[in-house]
Amino acid sequence: MNAFVLLTFAIISEVFGSSLLKLTDGFKRILPTLGVVIGYGVSFYTLSLTLTELPLGMVYAIWAGMGTALTAMVGIIVYKEVFNIKKLTGILLIIAGVVLLDV
Repeated sequence: MNAFVLLTFAIISEVFGSSLLKLTDGFKRILPTLGVVIGYGVSFYTLSLTLTELPLGMVYAIWAGMGTALTAMVGIIVYKEVFNIKKLTGILLIIAGVVLLDV
C-alpha cells in the first residue's frame, strides 16, 4: 500500500482517538476509552508501516502537525470550542511548519 495512504490513515486514526479523549471522563466510560485505545493503536501501527518507505522526520512532522490541526478543528466543530484569530493563526503556523520541514 502507498506510504502516503497509510500516513493519512494514521492521521485520521490519531484524530479519532484524540477526539474521543474528552468523552472518556478520565477513562471511566468504557466505549470512548475503547475508541481512544483502538484509534491510537491503529495510528501507531500504520505510522510504523509508513516508516518502511518514508523518512522519520518527514513522517512525524506531517503526522503530528496535521493531527494537531485537525484535532483543533474537531474541537471547534464538534465540541463548540472558541474559534478566534489566535487559534486560526496557530493552526496555520502548524501547517506552515510541516510544509517547511518537508521542503
